[in-house]
Amino acid sequence: MVANGVRGKLSRFTLFVAAGAVAATLASVPAVFSQGTSTIKIDGSSTVFPITEAMAEEFQAANRGVNVTVGISGTGGGFEKFCNGETDISNASRPIKSSEMEACKAAGIEYMELPVAYDALTVVVNPRNSWASSLTVEELKAMWEPAAQGKITNWNQVR
Repeated sequence: MVANGVRGKLSRFTLFVAAGAVAATLASVPAVFSQGTSTIKIDGSSTVFPITEAMAEEFQAANRGVNVTVGISGTGGGFEKFCNGETDISNASRPIKSSEMEACKAAGIEYMELPVAYDALTVVVNPRNSWASSLTVEELKAMWEPAAQGKITNWNQVR
């Protein structure tokens, strides 16, 4: 997202980054630098942090005199800061919620969501496991849903 001091310089256009579109976002901001902005503030998802940090370093190397700060306050914390105008880019590992949309709207902050990646889980079964050649989504849910925490301690409770 491009907000805060940068926001006014870009006709109040802000950019919300879903899952780390930092490279595309930072590449689209050069006009800001000609207007004297020297810091870009990014915050949000810890999942997206490593990508953002790497891209921020690359961007700073290519744009001497520009400082890019990257914080990790979580997706919700990042949206809160973004909608308060405290950050320029918000990393998120989920879509923006209705309540967050309203907070941004109330603050006059416009944004564009840019989904750039999707998380995935891979379930691997040890080849020495003789009973589980496959697992169903229902079985996985039984193991990992919040209600199962601390209750599922053995495979025979799943199948």
